Amino acid sequence: MRSPANSAVFPLRAQLTRLVYLTTVNDTVIYDMQHIRNIAIIAHVDHGKTTLVDCLLKQSGTFRANQAETQVERLMDSMDLEKEKGITIRAKNAAFKYHNYHINIVDTPGHADFGGEVERIMNMIDGVLLVVDSAEGPQAQTRFVLRKALEAGAKPIVVINKIDRDNANPKKVLDQVFELFVSLNATDEQLDFPFIYCSAKQGYAKMELEHTSGTMEPLFEAIVKHIPPPRAKAGDGFQLLVANLDYSDYLGRIAFGKIVEGKVKVGDPAICRHGDGRVSKNKITMLYHFEGMKRIEIQEAHAGDIVGVTGFEDVFIGETICDSDARPALPYIPIDPPTIQMEFAVNDGPLAGQDGKLVTARHIWDRLVKEIRTNVALRIAQTSDPKIFAVSGRGEMQIAILVEQMRREGHEVLVSRPEVLWKKGPNGELLEPIEKLFVEIPNDCLGNIMENLSGRKAQITNMAHVGNQVSVEALVPMRGLIGFETDLVNSTKGMGVMSHLFHEYGPDCGEIAARKNGSLVSMDAGEATSYALNMVQERGRLMIEPGDNVYVGMIVGENARENDIPVNPVKEKRLTNMRSQGDGKGIQLAPPMKLSLERALEYIDVDEYVEATPKNLRLRKKILDENQRKRSEKSRVLKFIPE
Repeated sequence: MRSPANSAVFPLRAQLTRLVYLTTVNDTVIYDMQHIRNIAIIAHVDHGKTTLVDCLLKQSGTFRANQAETQVERLMDSMDLEKEKGITIRAKNAAFKYHNYHINIVDTPGHADFGGEVERIMNMIDGVLLVVDSAEGPQAQTRFVLRKALEAGAKPIVVINKIDRDNANPKKVLDQVFELFVSLNATDEQLDFPFIYCSAKQGYAKMELEHTSGTMEPLFEAIVKHIPPPRAKAGDGFQLLVANLDYSDYLGRIAFGKIVEGKVKVGDPAICRHGDGRVSKNKITMLYHFEGMKRIEIQEAHAGDIVGVTGFEDVFIGETICDSDARPALPYIPIDPPTIQMEFAVNDGPLAGQDGKLVTARHIWDRLVKEIRTNVALRIAQTSDPKIFAVSGRGEMQIAILVEQMRREGHEVLVSRPEVLWKKGPNGELLEPIEKLFVEIPNDCLGNIMENLSGRKAQITNMAHVGNQVSVEALVPMRGLIGFETDLVNSTKGMGVMSHLFHEYGPDCGEIAARKNGSLVSMDAGEATSYALNMVQERGRLMIEPGDNVYVGMIVGENARENDIPVNPVKEKRLTNMRSQGDGKGIQLAPPMKLSLERALEYIDVDEYVEATPKNLRLRKKILDENQRKRSEKSRVLKFIPE
């Protein structure tokens, strides 16, 4: 039986009838390597990658006209957090058919924190679409992703997107992209890159600005013409480099990658060469291949195609699956090491276990182990305390996304302030990660931002005035960047834009002052009252409302001065036999300062935790008892990258 959806769009492809677990394949068409193209879409955050993938999938006829997907925006953003934040977090595969070409496409994240997702997919593609905003031009992450693509030898096509914007200047942006290629030491062949002007939102692309076009046809043609066929060898045997992982409750781990050599059938015996030198033997139990955003089961696949294989439960990204011991492991592109670390601890507060169901150390550790199976940029380790785990990553946003996912799954966890990972130099000297920072701000905010950066030990390397905007480039220790984004948004009334990427390990820049204000710490437990909060708010800004549950050691506000003050937010008005105006009458409380998870992680000091539960975000001291806290004063502890 043929499904009408598949036969309309892919008349030649494998048609599947699924009865319980039985799969019959009627007519599988194998594309030869000359008719396969493997591309990734790379860009800075918010330059339109996911919208462009949508447009390519819809205009290639992947969906029927009456299919629900044709009405959905940003189809590839499948996680709830991706839809809410409007950003891509995980690299994802899709595929479409253009004439008689099968084009595999990978959508990648744009944030520097998720750079590991970009790096690992570089070994399964042969070309990239470098998307650049026609108003903003190349940004920090554009440089990072392009450098990775050029190092991997991928052929770039420059797509200048959003040409329908009012302040678009596509010609100038094209010159800036050329300068970016030159600064990255591109070869003459790479400098002769093809370029396309397009508006993914409006759904058209053109070779020249004067041309009229209503479709993405010029971009489809450019992909087929300029992106080379896969770098792979046809023939006997089989070799696949794993570049992405997924998990199925029925089939176990699914490994995705490009077949570098030979062909593979379901049921073939195979071996997996692990990173530590081990070899495990098994057989291929299932083969997948992409059509649109769906995975389609197939019986065999040939060199050059991107497929998913099952059968190896302990396979990891970067390992090689091949047919016999005679074939060596494929070289793997190493991934940049993490630069920051946070502690995840079991919630031992008085309110623990009231919101979440998964609260023990075993639950947290199992969830972290599950995360690193598919997230190559994270590292986890046990510490000397069995209730605390060290989690290392690229940036606080990457780890904050993990904490947010854990909250939604029912976990309760305590998370510490991000701390940078240091290195020791050849002569034993201390080296810390230095970031290259790019800031765009209005002219009248320049003084405040420069003063802020100088307090964070930044070195300004470049400054350019464009209209009433200023672009500032600086080298900043990563310690100094923690919390800077909040200051930038506040100082520029939301007009400032920043991006940063790892530059190098440099010498220790010395002490950097953390938060200027102390905390208002609760000295009693119970329910907060408006009578007590009215007196507390004279000391600083509140973070709680009347009726909130508080406990000893919980942070209920920000002190106006530098030191911490114990306060009593649960005090009630004493009853007397004198006539009163009534409880709470005439009390006006200022609105509380509500922090998001990312903002809370930047805000806390070294002796504080964020308590993340499914329903609440609370700030607390690591040591709840005030007397014990005074004995163990704040101190700067350096953490090093494990050798």
